[in-house]
Amino acid sequence: QLDLLWTRKQNVMYNLFDWPTQKHSKLIILAIANTMDLPERIMMNRVASRLVYCSPVLWSGCFGVVVVLFFLLILAKLLSQLVGNIVAALSGDARRCLDICRRATEICEFSSQKRSPEIVRMAHVTEAIDEMFSSPYIKAIRNASLHEQIFLKAILAEFRRAGVEEATVQQVYHQHVALCRIEGMQCPTISELMGICSRLGACRLLLMESSNKYIHMRVRLNISQDDVMYALKDE
Repeated sequence: QLDLLWTRKQNVMYNLFDWPTQKHSKLIILAIANTMDLPERIMMNRVASRLVYCSPVLWSGCFGVVVVLFFLLILAKLLSQLVGNIVAALSGDARRCLDICRRATEICEFSSQKRSPEIVRMAHVTEAIDEMFSSPYIKAIRNASLHEQIFLKAILAEFRRAGVEEATVQQVYHQHVALCRIEGMQCPTISELMGICSRLGACRLLLMESSNKYIHMRVRLNISQDDVMYALKDE
């Protein structure tokens, strides 16, 4: 999770990637980030110069082979397309495909313990998807107020803009205002927004910095971005 090591001066990243360049160093560092263009997006030149950057096409190609092989071994073509399309509609994160496939396989194995073995079927995949996307957190998001849901959308927008999964309330507020203007809604005040933060924090949807920094307080999601997008996809 390289993006979580980002700081304003980027000293942590620089020192980390500078260690292997030292004379007689036997250290090799492999860094992985969810954002494919992370070096170009957030890294200073002095940090990026320390990287031997592997093309995202190569990484995605290698991972794609693993996913395809897994699907061929476990699911029929129709089922693999179903899982792939569902995940692609949410975030495009191939790891979620593997999570669904693994859970569908477990459900199939459990249901056939007292019978002859069977292959994974559509019903198993559907049950795995329903189970994965029906957590109390997702129900809490769907029952949240309109501005609370917009605030969560604003967090996702800010995470995508910055390339890191942490932001200040002030940064999220700018995204929230922009979304309200698009929807033709009245924007909340800063005080109202802080109340929204507190309510989402009380539901454990947000993790908030314990401090008196007010709008400069940093917030993080306590659930995956995929789950937030799934809960809000019909909103």
